[in-house]
Amino acid sequence: MGETRIRAGDVVGKTIISEETGRKFGVVTNIDFVTESGELMNIIVDQPTKHLLELNLKTDEKGRLLIPFSSVKSIGDFVIISENELI
Repeated sequence: MGETRIRAGDVVGKTIISEETGRKFGVVTNIDFVTESGELMNIIVDQPTKHLLELNLKTDEKGRLLIPFSSVKSIGDFVIISENELI
């Protein structure tokens, strides 16, 4: 089976949801990546929910919350992340 490619522009604007609890965390505003290798580093969150703010995640230079891309489980209508990997 071939690997499905998803463009960053297709992810921006999608709602971020917890795999474990179904809670909404916010909306993808951008994706942080390494230019040289194309390695995806973080999802930059817009409109973070109270629950996400309580997790004390790292922020970028503009104060926006960052979700490590390694916690992403799937991307479809929503971006599903593992809450356990954020803690």
